Amino acid sequence: MLRKFRLVVAGVFFIAITLLFLDFTGCIHKWLGWMARIQFVPAVLGVNVAIIVGLVILTLVFGRIYCSVICPLGVMQDIIAWIGKKGRRLPYSYSKALSWLRYSFLALFIVVLVAGTCSLVTLLEPYSTYGNIASNLLQPIWKLGNNLLAFFAERINSYAFYETTVWIKSGVAFGVSLGLLVIIGIMAWRNGRTYCNTVCPVGTLLGLLSRYSLLRPVIDTDKCNGCSLCSRNCKAACIDYKEHKIDYSRCVVCMDCMENCKQHAISYRLRTAKKGTEVPPVKGNDNIDGTRRGVISGLGLLASTATFAAGMKKVDGGLAVILDKKAPDRHTRIVPPGALSLRNLDKHCVGCQLCISVCPNDVLRPSDKLDNFMHPVMSYERGYCRPECTKCSEVCPTLSIRKIDVAGKSSVQIGHAVWIKGNCLAASEGVECDNCHVHCPVGAISMVENVDNSSGPKIPVVNTARCIGCGACEYLCPARPFSALYVEGHENHRTI
Repeated sequence: MLRKFRLVVAGVFFIAITLLFLDFTGCIHKWLGWMARIQFVPAVLGVNVAIIVGLVILTLVFGRIYCSVICPLGVMQDIIAWIGKKGRRLPYSYSKALSWLRYSFLALFIVVLVAGTCSLVTLLEPYSTYGNIASNLLQPIWKLGNNLLAFFAERINSYAFYETTVWIKSGVAFGVSLGLLVIIGIMAWRNGRTYCNTVCPVGTLLGLLSRYSLLRPVIDTDKCNGCSLCSRNCKAACIDYKEHKIDYSRCVVCMDCMENCKQHAISYRLRTAKKGTEVPPVKGNDNIDGTRRGVISGLGLLASTATFAAGMKKVDGGLAVILDKKAPDRHTRIVPPGALSLRNLDKHCVGCQLCISVCPNDVLRPSDKLDNFMHPVMSYERGYCRPECTKCSEVCPTLSIRKIDVAGKSSVQIGHAVWIKGNCLAASEGVECDNCHVHCPVGAISMVENVDNSSGPKIPVVNTARCIGCGACEYLCPARPFSALYVEGHENHRTI
């Protein structure tokens, strides 16, 4: 019953967290957003003391339940391992822990975390790793399914679904996510939880705590007949059936051993045994040292909380092909309002891409630069940051993007527009155009007389003191492939 209960709770967590990354409307976050905030590293970077203490207590009481229930990457590995186990009889075996490798990864993780080099954190932290896989690989498929439903719904005059753009936000991020899925998938297919117990720093850290957990699986040496079923069904490779020992630092409390033991020699109970007690040898084994465990049992389980649609050609009136916009070469990258500064975002962001998944304007995308790898950056080829939208700040599980309201967002200057005379249709071709002036939501652009051609059309002038860097002018400028105005980011955001 305990194993079945764990599977149900783990399934609920896995499906819910996956939906957080697939939901491009951002509606699900109102009810399920807390599941992202209770992930271990986001709680640490968000300085959420209550959640950190709760997870520590959870581990000290129940063992590494976090890894088998709450962590989406852990559950994903269990699913892959379950599929890989099909057709293979007793696929696993006990192996000694590679402690030097585990603690090396943990030490590296702590160093880069303290140093604020969170780009490496993205590749080691389990929640952000799964977020990258879900956002870059699964969301495009999810959107294609949505668009298919929207197509058929439209035919019956239903608007239950609406079509959305399907595109790969970053080729580098897509490739890295695919590589991580392949590597972790192969490890899980062949050896179960090898990634969790060798590479994952969160698993290693919680493993240190789980050594002292109050409840744990215990082998009854009187009942055990040395059949090795427990060891050969343990995907964590942590059960030494010959010595009747379980490495609790690697045990993820999946309870598969209890399910497969024919002698019912393994139970989930309180740690009450006396150390150093000698036991008679088990039949079929040579002089095995063991310990007698207490009979008090504590049953319980807590769960605290591709295709590019944009790649199709667009035409003007069915005649001329309209070129896609290209991103300008910005000296300073643009980050969302609420990030406060580039340094603050880089210090707290785990690169999970939750904010990128819910951006309704296709403004956010993962960075492919090494110093801020997978962190959200803004670019305006497909849309602009609408002043009334605060989705990214609502879903961020850390302090990298602080929650901000609509009024506050309209007064935050994340950058300023820069006019490029050579790209402007009014200045270079004498075409009447005031798109930037008309669509600027804060009135930061004025049309003035061109001193070089007084008889020609007016040209735009940017009031940088009023501009908030939303990118409406850059996106709506008709010039192709580069806009006549582009937004230059600010390292530190200002309130105007």
